[in-house]
Amino acid sequence: MAPLETVTVPPADAGLRLDRWLKAQFPGLGQGAVQKFLRTGQIRVDGRRAKANLRLIEGMEVRVPPQARQAPSGAGSGPKAKPKPKSRDIALTREEAEELRRRVLHRDREIIALDKPAGLAVQGGTRTQRHLDGMLDALRYGSSERPRLVHRLDKDTSGVLVLARTRQAAQWLTAAFRGRETRKLYLAVTVGAPRPRRGKISLALGKGGGPGAERMGAGATDAKGAVTLYDTLDSAGSRAALVALMPLTGRTHQLRAHMAAIETPILGDGKYGGRDAFLAGHGLEKRLHLHARAIEIPRPSGLPLRVKAPLPPHLESALGAFGFTCPGLEDRFPRD
Repeated sequence: MAPLETVTVPPADAGLRLDRWLKAQFPGLGQGAVQKFLRTGQIRVDGRRAKANLRLIEGMEVRVPPQARQAPSGAGSGPKAKPKPKSRDIALTREEAEELRRRVLHRDREIIALDKPAGLAVQGGTRTQRHLDGMLDALRYGSSERPRLVHRLDKDTSGVLVLARTRQAAQWLTAAFRGRETRKLYLAVTVGAPRPRRGKISLALGKGGGPGAERMGAGATDAKGAVTLYDTLDSAGSRAALVALMPLTGRTHQLRAHMAAIETPILGDGKYGGRDAFLAGHGLEKRLHLHARAIEIPRPSGLPLRVKAPLPPHLESALGAFGFTCPGLEDRFPRD
């Protein structure tokens, strides 16, 4: 009989769930077999029984039975199913892949920062077949690991989007975003000028509306605290303004809902501003004028990463139409 096998968890796999790690290590091992081996104690971690959702730590020793190498996918649950293609993968032409790579603002061994165009969804959904997550193979640059998403931007928001190039980078980047250690600075053209010109919006937000029409609002039962700092950079009387925004929390559509709540909706945001979010004349495009201008991320290994995205054409056009100037944003908000 073949001996038991013990595998030591490498640094790159720290933080993974045990069941997902097992299926990655033993491709033929289906979820049913994993659950059976765990339930019967045939798989042990550091000599003890373990649950499927255990988060692995570097150096842990995982003991597996010899059947793990031999088990067909879905063992114990009938014949092996034909593997399905990964739905997230999207075939790109050479020109499309090159265009995506031209949007890279920064690349090192851990991180890629991308200038996401307005109109491109970050992830797929029932009605979204084309999305960035399906295009990430084009950004491997020879790496054995596929880049990973660590945060999101709305489909209609342009600007800086950060990707992790390794599993370890994904872990500390995700922790940085969840722990609010990052500084995200946005630019928006608003219909109307905020009063006062500078301030803080503290308004809890939760989901409302039916399927396909979800809107974040203050009256929802699941509303959670949301805070945004804003500073008016320039204005055209009371008609429109160029506003810098810094979210201190990360709720869905937070900036859009908050600006609409103070009666200065973001230009082109019909979802939250309705008809009031559009201005006649000036040759303005009917699209959301919200741009993730810059991001600052602390790095465990040294100096923080700072990345800035150029203005997209529709935002540049709006600035020109109103005669707005765009000063730097770095010192607009306190760091404490």
